[in-house]
Amino acid sequence: MEYIRLGSTGMKVSRICLGCMSYGQPGKASSWELDEETSRPFIKRALELGINFFDTADVYSNGMSEEITGKALHDFAASRDEVVIATKVHFPMGSGPNDRGLSRKHILSSIDASLKRLGTDYVDLYQTHRWDYETPIEETLEALHDVVRAGKARYIGASAMYAWQFAKALFTADLHGWTRFVSMQPHYNLIYREDERELLPLCQDQKIAVIPFSPLARGVLARKPAKGQEETIRYQSDSLAKSRYAQDDNLTTVERVNELAEACGLPMAQVALAWMLSKPVVTAPIIGATKPHHLEDASAALSVHLTPDEIQHLEEPYRPHPIIGHS
Repeated sequence: MEYIRLGSTGMKVSRICLGCMSYGQPGKASSWELDEETSRPFIKRALELGINFFDTADVYSNGMSEEITGKALHDFAASRDEVVIATKVHFPMGSGPNDRGLSRKHILSSIDASLKRLGTDYVDLYQTHRWDYETPIEETLEALHDVVRAGKARYIGASAMYAWQFAKALFTADLHGWTRFVSMQPHYNLIYREDERELLPLCQDQKIAVIPFSPLARGVLARKPAKGQEETIRYQSDSLAKSRYAQDDNLTTVERVNELAEACGLPMAQVALAWMLSKPVVTAPIIGATKPHHLEDASAALSVHLTPDEIQHLEEPYRPHPIIGHS
């Protein structure tokens, strides 16, 4: 396993981050989630492979993901200090008007609830899951600053927003002397590259860690194009995968990943991840694992080095897409 500093911080994380969204209560949020007993071996294996970076969120399976992740890391990690735990706040966690968003009230309540579910005194990275259009960014940033000052989070990060929003947040934090975002979790993969225009160059300029979600486009980049009965169980029931990636113009890119993978004798997932890891701006892609080979492929991708011509061949078919995932 390789390790890298998280942006401009002194904290080092594995070049692969295990996303724990798939671990929860099957049927509660989606049919493809794994229960606790089935999930734990994946977290254990990740640790064995040298992965020390784990990402979850309060909203994943309505808190069950945090509980499962926290228990497994407590049981399998050598110590709390050896792992980097990231979670998020924003989406509804109840039916009340204050059970969502990035208000001071919700943030301060949510961090305590997440810590309880995770079974830890602090998280290493506390992230805003989306931009809150109803709460002033000043209120959000001051509340996050207080979370850090209270020792409940080591660093703060953000996810899925427009470059102007992230720039405003960074400027506002600097203006008031508040804790600055150190990471951005964008939606980024070979068939969705819109953040290459503005957000990723901003992150590179400001030395912000980039930890992309959906690096394999919810599995689309990890398997040959299929229809009907050939589709995976997840794809059949995953409305986001279909709405985000079912466009015909993505097909050529997926086919090129498959062609290169076959020519190199590699799984498609390794090729798609190797492409992402070739980007200097990327710190650690967040991969999901629901089958044993998912972790093995992600780890092996670190040893796959694509040539400039191969990278150009994979990127050439890309066409602009509507913005996805910023709200």
